[in-house]
Amino acid sequence: MAKAKEINAKIKSVKNTRKITKAMEMVAASKMRRAQERMAASRPYAEKIREVLAHVSQAHPEYEHPFLQVRTIRRVGFLLISSDRGLCGALNVNVLRILVNRLHELQEQGVETRVAVIGSKGVGFLRRHGAHLTAELTGLGDRPNLGDMIGPIRIMTDAFRNGEIDALHLISSRFVNTMLQRATMEQVLPVAKPEKKTVTANQRWDYIYEPEARPVLDKLLQRYVESIIYQAVIEHLACEQSARMVAMKNASDNAKRLVGELQLAYNKARQAAITQEIAEISAGAAAV
Repeated sequence: MAKAKEINAKIKSVKNTRKITKAMEMVAASKMRRAQERMAASRPYAEKIREVLAHVSQAHPEYEHPFLQVRTIRRVGFLLISSDRGLCGALNVNVLRILVNRLHELQEQGVETRVAVIGSKGVGFLRRHGAHLTAELTGLGDRPNLGDMIGPIRIMTDAFRNGEIDALHLISSRFVNTMLQRATMEQVLPVAKPEKKTVTANQRWDYIYEPEARPVLDKLLQRYVESIIYQAVIEHLACEQSARMVAMKNASDNAKRLVGELQLAYNKARQAAITQEIAEISAGAAAV
């Protein structure tokens, strides 16, 4: 019966693991809904600031802000958004793969790079591989605010403003649906100039500037970049909870399947032990 006892102990262990993964799945599902609500709530601000930026820049085409200047690419900066916790499938692996591949390509081309990271998983990975990080931020939690991210954002935007980098790229996960999260890389700086649109009579706009248009445009562009990065962080959090929910559901399903297989093996072992005992008793009775 020793083998049957070992199988029974393993069944209990797998069942306890399944309880944990099931609880984590439910917690992730609850956090995912809240993260999706915050993601949806932050989109109108980003859309509105993009609209106002287009209006103001169209009204003053003679002023070219440093964030709009296209330069020859000699130095490139990256801002990577990763998770602080694991158990979320390949979410962090996918964004890190994009960054590492791009770093290798630029290194072969002789282009210098700078990397800033948000999230302990990205920080830990890059440190283990000897990468030099310009800025890092961890421990944002489930309810981050823009004030917590100002440090890395300002370091990278100031580097672009001062000519230390010629482009800034953002690498993060985009939320497609609950089952699909897509790792993407987009250019943040220089900001693509807004397209000029024909204004109809019902779409007339007018702004009163205080003190004048240029300082307003300066602040708008900084806020625009900050809103892009903040939106990406919020969206990555929604991706993280979705990926964790799916990963924990798969783990729970696998644990359930494994329990069934172990239960079958336990029954076979127990039946074999009983058969052996009966055979031994019968042999002993026959010998007497």
